Amino acid sequence: MIGLAALTLATAAGLGQAQIQRLDLEQMVGFTSDVVHGQIIDATVFRSGDDERGLFYYTRLTVQGHSLATGHGSTVDVLFLGGWINETEGADYSEAPSADDVQVGNKVVVFYNWAENVGAGVSGNFIYAAHGGLYRTLDGPQGPMVLGRGDGYAIAQNTRVAALESNLEFLYRRKAEQESR
Repeated sequence: MIGLAALTLATAAGLGQAQIQRLDLEQMVGFTSDVVHGQIIDATVFRSGDDERGLFYYTRLTVQGHSLATGHGSTVDVLFLGGWINETEGADYSEAPSADDVQVGNKVVVFYNWAENVGAGVSGNFIYAAHGGLYRTLDGPQGPMVLGRGDGYAIAQNTRVAALESNLEFLYRRKAEQESR
């Protein structure tokens, strides 16, 4: 599992130029503060900025579930660039998760990290790697399964959440130990 690759969007100078990188699961953990498995219970789109300095649209998802890094219950708001307030006001971004993936009621695994002022004064827990940091899950007879996205993503193949959680607990614990040295 650790050798799986992830497609990530690394931003240079805030929302300026973007560069796509391949990261394995261990590297994804290195860039994120947590990963949550849960259900999207709310989704809202808001705008920030102005016409003069730039107008940005963001989607805020509230995910209720538990941390795959710690096993503790967790309800977290995560953000990504893009979304529509109504039929005429909003913006699409190719790196954003698909509208199907972020519907209220979906069960997901989301990797995220805190970011300060990514544009127009917006700070928050941003989905790391945009669409590459959000994975849908389905309930199955042997427990929930994360839907893999193929070569180039942190979770390339369909994987049981329990197996992923075991790997992630180890990786985040090792990361915390290294950071405390």
